[in-house]
Amino acid sequence: MSKPRRILSIDIFRGITIAMMIIVNNPGSWSYVYAPLRHAKWHGCTPTDLIFPFFLFIVGTSMRFAFVRWHSFASNEFYKHVFIRTISIFIAGSLIHAFPFIQQDWDWGNYRIMGVLQRIALAYGIAAIMVIHLDLKKIFISG
Repeated sequence: MSKPRRILSIDIFRGITIAMMIIVNNPGSWSYVYAPLRHAKWHGCTPTDLIFPFFLFIVGTSMRFAFVRWHSFASNEFYKHVFIRTISIFIAGSLIHAFPFIQQDWDWGNYRIMGVLQRIALAYGIAAIMVIHLDLKKIFISG
């Protein structure tokens, strides 16, 4: 099997987005954070607020190219792959969120089910089905 061809523009955009994630999540000192590295309070938009949509855009554009290796779209094997990946990402997000807080006296009422990874998992699962069953025109209209 030949090595898949990389798309340079997607790789560069992915790299910039990951670098922005690292900078935003580790600003050095939380006491002195550069204003564009903070989330907007309610209205407005900062570069920080664009990272999650950029990442989802990369996931969506990469799907069309990644799914080419599946010879038979809409096969049971493909659906199994999408389901397992969706559940794995969702569970990983749940465990990452719960890990430092799980104790005997932990209040499950404070547990946040829908974190960032869980949202990425659901978006991936829904978008994967759309990419398989809809043509590009219908995808653009729906999205």
